[in-house]
Amino acid sequence: MGVSLHHPLQKNVQHFTCSLRPFTALDALPPTERTATMQAPATNPALLSPFHLAFPVHDLAAARDFYGRLLGCPEGRSADDWVDFNFYGHQLVAHLAPEETGLAQRNAVDGHGVPVRHFGIVLPVAEWQALAAKLKAAGLEFIIEPYTRFQGQPGEQSTMFFLDPSGNAVEVKAFADISMLFARSFGGADNQSVTGE
Repeated sequence: MGVSLHHPLQKNVQHFTCSLRPFTALDALPPTERTATMQAPATNPALLSPFHLAFPVHDLAAARDFYGRLLGCPEGRSADDWVDFNFYGHQLVAHLAPEETGLAQRNAVDGHGVPVRHFGIVLPVAEWQALAAKLKAAGLEFIIEPYTRFQGQPGEQSTMFFLDPSGNAVEVKAFADISMLFARSFGGADNQSVTGE
């Protein structure tokens, strides 16, 4: 349910409806002065503070193409050796550091080699399905193709893993029941305890 809000510092008081996202400093700027827009945090069952993650890339132009064009992350501030991206309302910073790029070790989860060092986002199922279709249509090579693991179990989740051009692993997942996101364990085959990744 939306709430009608206005900001007292705006010269022309404007009313707008806000359902999930609080008023930010960006909202006070005229639309022509906004360099990035927040992606609505529809993923979260409640409002969360944005996280900040910095990671190495070998080429900023390739990072801009991948995160900006392919994944649709609006670009924020930048300098000669770094660039900010709005990753579903969270701040990613790609730092130019070619010597630190590359894929790390993999561990087995549900029969797949999951990159130990990775980051990602949990989306609603419909958004996950749409992104999976978009990335497949774009010809993106997956480390782990989009699929649903732990099917029929309380921790059922859809997941996909892929690499950015610098070898950083990204996971995008969706839970059948978002309340299971932080469950410590859930029943697996033969009622064994299975940890969710």
